[in-house]
Amino acid sequence: MERLPRNYTMLTDAYELFMSDSYTKTKEGTEGVFDLFYRVVPNGGGYTIMAGLDKVIEYIQNLKFTDEDIEYFKKSGYNFSEEFLDYLRNFKFTGDIYAIPDGTPVFPNEPLVTVKAPLIEAQIIETAMLSIINGAKEHATGARRLVEATPKNVKIMEFGARRADGLEAAIDSSIYGIMAGCAGTSNVQAAQMLGIKALGTMAHSFVESFDNELDAFIAFAKTHPDNATLLVDTFDTLKCGVPNAIKTFDWMKENGYPTDHIGIRIDSGDLAYLSKEARKMLDDAGYTNAKICLSNGLTAETIESLTSQGAFFDSLGVGDNISKPAGRMGAVYKEVAIIEDGKRTPKIKVSNDIIKIVNPDFKDLYRAYDKNTGYAIADIMCSKDKKMPERNMKIISINDLITNTTIDDYRLVKLQKPIFINGKLVYNDPTIFEKQAYCEEQMQTLYPEVKRTLNPHRYYVDGTEEYVNLKNQMILSHRR
Repeated sequence: MERLPRNYTMLTDAYELFMSDSYTKTKEGTEGVFDLFYRVVPNGGGYTIMAGLDKVIEYIQNLKFTDEDIEYFKKSGYNFSEEFLDYLRNFKFTGDIYAIPDGTPVFPNEPLVTVKAPLIEAQIIETAMLSIINGAKEHATGARRLVEATPKNVKIMEFGARRADGLEAAIDSSIYGIMAGCAGTSNVQAAQMLGIKALGTMAHSFVESFDNELDAFIAFAKTHPDNATLLVDTFDTLKCGVPNAIKTFDWMKENGYPTDHIGIRIDSGDLAYLSKEARKMLDDAGYTNAKICLSNGLTAETIESLTSQGAFFDSLGVGDNISKPAGRMGAVYKEVAIIEDGKRTPKIKVSNDIIKIVNPDFKDLYRAYDKNTGYAIADIMCSKDKKMPERNMKIISINDLITNTTIDDYRLVKLQKPIFINGKLVYNDPTIFEKQAYCEEQMQTLYPEVKRTLNPHRYYVDGTEEYVNLKNQMILSHRR
């Protein structure tokens, strides 16, 4: 499945190239370690969903500056050194990338992706990496919030391509929406890429194209008796939409058409009231098997409200809040270590704003699970290759030494997996449907309080005592 139709090597900010030109004269042979992470969960949520690794893999594999790119640099006044241009002619990624797998629930300030590579390589890929991960995580997280708010027997259909910011975003929202738990998509291109059938009903324009609503419904039912879901809110849902749908189902029975796959969609108005009244009308007419689909800018909050009000619905059509959810992911990419002559030196960005102080050093990230309940307790950072205690581990908030606890009876799982080693792909990227199953499994390990829509409990991202001491010593040293 091709995800990136073109070479995106030139999708980098100019300052990455300006710095890289300087590196050729001052830092040859030096490697950098960079972490990609985010600081705040958007929309007041308790978690986000990792996504975009599939696109990162294709992007890295296709890295190459063309002759046209080099000619552009020469003619456009960049004044790059010939040494640097020669470097770019032979540019390819030779470093290591570690990442948390797609579909994993992840949390602020922990490394989602870590790049260890020659400084120039690590800098040049920054812009595209952030663009890929930010967008993918927004789509996947938006979709998962909706899935978590929806009763388990109800399917969510992703309908958001037309709301996306551009063609690639439209495909991404469909694919990452399915990865995060949607049952399918209306996007035919995305469905083709996944080898599935796209989902859909009809639009108001179809109804308006006929002399009357009943004629429109019958015409649609004739051609699609296996998908006779009729949009009933073009004129008046209860006065004519649902009655005309019932007349259409009667017509189908009388004319020998199967009525195994019939239903209605309501796209406006008081969805709770209308769905309850429509359900009653359908049942009274003998169509207890007719399904009800609700759509119209649904959010996690409105879905929970519909459920609490006793609304009837078998499926939901959701677009806006997957393809263009409110809030911004805001992932960043920061240098955390330098490796020169085989020696690793931790690096830190210090700020008066605590949230912007970077967690230094090349790190391992573990998730601790309670052995008795299976729930995730905390994510824990330590410097690379440090041995972790098997029992009675003291973990400390990465931003507050006073906030600490000791955990016991846990099992540790390393979250990041090696993706590229010495420039070679070593990771077998699962299919979207394998990622969907994995995401569902991982979400079950989060406490319900972390997943709730309103005022979720904060999940702990901590460090070992040794690691937090290292961070605080570095902060004190820089401030002195």
